[in-house]
Amino acid sequence: MFSNLTISKVRSMLLKGDFSCKELVSYYIKNIKEKNPGINAYLEVFDDAMEEAEKIDEEIKSGRAKNKPLAGVPIAVKDNILIRGKKCTAGSKMLENYRAAYDATAIKKIREAGAIFIGRTNMDEFAMGASTENSAYGVTKNPHDLSRVAGGSSGGSAAAVAMDGCLAALGSDTGGSIRQPAGFCGIVGLNPTYGAVSRSGLIAMASSFDQIGPMAKTAEDAEIIFNIIKGRDQMDSTSASSTSDVDEDVDEERWPEKPRIGVLKYDKKNADEEVNAALEKTAAALEKSGCRVEEIELPNIGYSVPCYYVLVPAEVSSNLARFDGVKYGLLKEGENLIGDYMETRAAGFGREVKRRIMLGTYVLSAGYYDAYYAKAQKTRELIKKDFKGAFRKVDLILSPTSPSPAFKIGEKASDPLKMYLEDIFTAPAKIAGLPAIAVPAGVISAGLPIGLQYTAPWFKENRLFKIAKKHEGYF
Repeated sequence: MFSNLTISKVRSMLLKGDFSCKELVSYYIKNIKEKNPGINAYLEVFDDAMEEAEKIDEEIKSGRAKNKPLAGVPIAVKDNILIRGKKCTAGSKMLENYRAAYDATAIKKIREAGAIFIGRTNMDEFAMGASTENSAYGVTKNPHDLSRVAGGSSGGSAAAVAMDGCLAALGSDTGGSIRQPAGFCGIVGLNPTYGAVSRSGLIAMASSFDQIGPMAKTAEDAEIIFNIIKGRDQMDSTSASSTSDVDEDVDEERWPEKPRIGVLKYDKKNADEEVNAALEKTAAALEKSGCRVEEIELPNIGYSVPCYYVLVPAEVSSNLARFDGVKYGLLKEGENLIGDYMETRAAGFGREVKRRIMLGTYVLSAGYYDAYYAKAQKTRELIKKDFKGAFRKVDLILSPTSPSPAFKIGEKASDPLKMYLEDIFTAPAKIAGLPAIAVPAGVISAGLPIGLQYTAPWFKENRLFKIAKKHEGYF
């Protein structure tokens, strides 16, 4: 009864009385108890989930849940998104016992829509990583192969959905942290346009990149959640209304008959052969269905990863300065106040976080700012300009989500440069602030899922959902 559920099915079956919300939550909690010890997707299952399910059951019986689009839907939440009264550690010992004082705006909206928060999921510490190996609470393993990573930094949320430990999840994307793990685990993951979803209540990593987004089993489920969490928020000055003037175009006249799809030109020697084959198969299927498909080149896209790893560490070094043992979380006492700072940060932060703080401090320091940070900002504008030019020719851009399927645990952990190249296809959209969606593209010969990615112009998530639903019919 509970297999192959979607949000629409759950809502319909709950309202018809096919099962109760309490039975549904019991099913997922049973799955979590069986599978989580081997996967480590969840850091905590909330002890009030059943109590919340009982409340929803009462609302359904009384008719009060009729207008709640997520009534009774169990959702997992990445451990860097605040839920009032719950622990929120960002995968770090620095915040091991921190409890949120308020709901993130996205959480508030989902709560009002009737969802049940079933637990908080593992992640790379402060969202810094592409494998969830950097969590202070252990590696999250891929449900399809326990010897491999689930991706990162939202690896816990991706694995929770893939192992059927929830119906959907929230993640956050700074350089590919929703899309890459979605691809590795065979689910759908949306990185919204920068500003489409409020960042209020999201523990900051790099403020000009971070976005909260949905992770789900289908494009339709991701769309339902996105439509609930999007919108301007007075608590986040960078948020924007998705119904602003950039939405006024001829989408509906051109969709879905003959969209123009640009297939990204890239060096195929640097990607897995089966990933390349999936891309070619998809392009052929799109063309056969009436889409106009052409190869498209972005001249400066090759600078995306270097640009990203200058700008993001710079913002990291600034944002994480607040974790000093005085205001939040861990405190290790030293000989004086400066000693407190040094002892606390040395004990509280993991290796990758320290590396990025040092890199960021360096690129912002006197004498190096112009050589690195200022140059990277100029490069960011060039990459945005490339995308603007591309979207005059095509409606969407198709590319791999990552160059390979999920890699072995430990395979890249000792080589940061190899790990950073995991972002080669996901970082460009973040540099430009564009929306992009990762969708499953079948399973390779080793039995591992792979994902492909569609990128749209700013605030054109509607195009992504339309093409993603079409794409789901190809695999």
